Amino acid sequence: MSDERESESTRTSESMGGTTVESQYLSAGANRYAAAADWGEAGLAAFGSDTNVCLWDPTDPRGISRILGGHVAHVRAVKFLPRDEGEKTAHLVTGGDDKQLRLWAIDSETGAASCVQHVQEHSEPINCIAAVRGAASANVARRIFVTGGADATVKVWAREGSELALLQTIKTTKRYMPLTVALVALDEEGSALMLAVGGTTNSVQIFTASGADGIEGVEFSLQATLSGHENWIRSLDFICEKPEQGSDILLASASQDKYIRLWRIHQGTALSALNAAGLDLSAEALTPGNKMHKISAGGTKYCIMFEALLLGHEDWIYSARWSRAADGRLQLLSASADNSLSLWESDRESGIWITMVRLGEVSREKGATTATGSIGGFWTGLWSPSGTTVITLGRTGSWRRWDYDAAEDVWKQSFAISGHTRAVTGISWSQDGSYLLSTSSDQTTRLHAQWVVDETRASHSWHEMSRPQIHGYDLNCISTLGRSSFVSGADEKLMRVFTEPKAVARMRSRLTNATTTTTAAANPSEADDLPDAANMPVLGLSNKAISTIDDDDAGLSSALVTAADPSNPSSDRDALVDPASAVRKSALEIDHPPFEESLSRHTLWPEVEKLYGHGYEISCLAASHDGTLIASACKASSINHAVIRLFETRRWTEVRPPLPAHTLTVTRVRFSPDDRFLLSVGRDRQWAVFERVADDEGYKYELRQANPKGHTRMILDAAWAPMPADGDGSSTRLFATAGRDKQVKVWIRSDGGGQFEPAKAITEDHPVTALDFVPGLSKAGLLLLAVGTEAGKLLVLSLKVEGREVDVVSTMSVRPELCLPKAVMQLAWRPAREGQQGRDLAVAGEDGSLRIYSFPLL
Repeated sequence: MSDERESESTRTSESMGGTTVESQYLSAGANRYAAAADWGEAGLAAFGSDTNVCLWDPTDPRGISRILGGHVAHVRAVKFLPRDEGEKTAHLVTGGDDKQLRLWAIDSETGAASCVQHVQEHSEPINCIAAVRGAASANVARRIFVTGGADATVKVWAREGSELALLQTIKTTKRYMPLTVALVALDEEGSALMLAVGGTTNSVQIFTASGADGIEGVEFSLQATLSGHENWIRSLDFICEKPEQGSDILLASASQDKYIRLWRIHQGTALSALNAAGLDLSAEALTPGNKMHKISAGGTKYCIMFEALLLGHEDWIYSARWSRAADGRLQLLSASADNSLSLWESDRESGIWITMVRLGEVSREKGATTATGSIGGFWTGLWSPSGTTVITLGRTGSWRRWDYDAAEDVWKQSFAISGHTRAVTGISWSQDGSYLLSTSSDQTTRLHAQWVVDETRASHSWHEMSRPQIHGYDLNCISTLGRSSFVSGADEKLMRVFTEPKAVARMRSRLTNATTTTTAAANPSEADDLPDAANMPVLGLSNKAISTIDDDDAGLSSALVTAADPSNPSSDRDALVDPASAVRKSALEIDHPPFEESLSRHTLWPEVEKLYGHGYEISCLAASHDGTLIASACKASSINHAVIRLFETRRWTEVRPPLPAHTLTVTRVRFSPDDRFLLSVGRDRQWAVFERVADDEGYKYELRQANPKGHTRMILDAAWAPMPADGDGSSTRLFATAGRDKQVKVWIRSDGGGQFEPAKAITEDHPVTALDFVPGLSKAGLLLLAVGTEAGKLLVLSLKVEGREVDVVSTMSVRPELCLPKAVMQLAWRPAREGQQGRDLAVAGEDGSLRIYSFPLL
């Protein structure tokens, strides 16, 4: 497999003629599994995102550095393996719903990564992976790791360089599914190993093996079952109590019963274990709660006893991970569904484990975030290698980060990364190209822009700056509208129009070092008419305009009621908003990208209009370039519903009658650059062109041409080419269509009044799902057409137009490692900007990723 990838990369480099396509921005939400992320020794974090594995340095403001494709189903488990001394290559093991185990090699200097081997031994999804901590010096222990699967087995593996070998398969008793595994070397020589397994049962199983005879002699056997928890075990983690050799080992087990239990593993007899724990030998010390488990490993006897019960969380605990501070203190980080992180330490005097720091939020309703309500809370918490930074994955698929400030002895929150968690269904650039809007099946709309650190713009990075819409339906399409508005369509059969509030506009202008593009900035007299911010009513789907409140306003009165009837709060229950998410004036007066809680609470855009008329889910929409019209279509199986509806934006009324042409769902509508023509394509395999006709208001379009056999299978996308005017004042018109028949077809009309005729058919290896023309000609006078396929392939075609003839001059293929593992949902070139060094292409993926690639200026 690696040989095929290398040869393909070689061919691609040749086709690109030495030019380089660079990644400017990679955005992807993390999979919500406790084992789906890990932070390696070299400072690089990895997490599963749909079928991808994302690499991210949490200390780097540029965010995700690489997205690795290879899995064909959701990634559930990610683990860095310990490295040998002097080894420059880091190895990462991943597993998921596709039952595959993949080994990745990551170059520490260049960051280049590749899959070096994949195997499939589990018969069900892989839930968890464990390896010894990197500090272990034992050669045998470093080469061993274990996996737990939904097939009720735990498998023991050995890594020899870039090769994986299966050593043992352990079938769990009572056929429970392992959800977490932990592995530890009991001594420096690696002569004894201990394995802890937990899952869909209320007990922890302990296995031991001897590594004295090398890898071949490793075979785990069940030694003890630790009882005490009252629900499933979600997380297990080992650590040596002290750095010295021969120190006791502590095991933390976290459960859905809301408790964490600590267990002590002591080398020696039961008597020495009790003495080490500071307990006497009275009857009280030998109660069932302190039951002593006697085990052996590598010919040495060990004892396991219950150490402590940690109480404090109010909901399921998904992960508990150890770290050792610089002064040797042990710290335990726990992540819970109650929206909080807890840092536990043992009191120096009493030895009692207490919560030293609590990060995140406290759930307002107990149990409202797990089995009895919506999915919420934190799914996993990770320590940095130095133990001075923690990151946690939240319910939205976004990350949060806290850094320890030693001078102030406090944990301070910093910005992290975010992304869509399901397919990105639509993207649209602002008119000036200053920001990008994306919408997704995860029911959110997000605004992405560049953060400019200094006035010279020498340092900048892309971030999510606002989350204008959080919806209750899957969102399907989006289009910017005017200076700072947009319209979106969802499965709810109507479209919603939003405008940017003043607080968000000021924040975005400050962070991007750009001129504010809101209506308020363009027309200061209208500034008072725009809202400060927006909020989501408790019982509604529409974002309501609100005013920001002063930081010392304890009553929150101005945030509790919208402008519907401020004098009578009880007049409209739907107008009530959540006081916890009221927008304070200082919330967006920040000098960094907003944190996740601010994105979801304080950066909403108020909804200004709803557009009705369609009978089924909205399938596509487009706004005219002058912002006066919106064209839209819905899912349809008959000619009655497969119409295109036009809405004018001055009074927000429908322009009747609707435009009939198609018999099945219209998949894309596009206005020509001058808005004279409207192009539509659909599942009925035809395209149609409508032309604007003279009327009192200029909103009317009529059908000029339809081709019922445009492709042999459904047409999925279309794009107009930016054609300059001819010498006689007429204009050559050209558009391209993309079909499931694996073809891109180019259609042209060059006489100013004739029919569109086929000019070129370009065949690809897979169905073509997305198209977009660069809004302008290249230096050589060529048209540049970006093409995306169902297999995730990306390429740019250079087209030469002479009369009615269109020829493909060259094809620029994007490197395989930059392509997508699933279908390209949509493509959008960034509008030209002053001083640009290349052309930026936004790519929306079915894999939930949003990418911006920079192409050389052509």
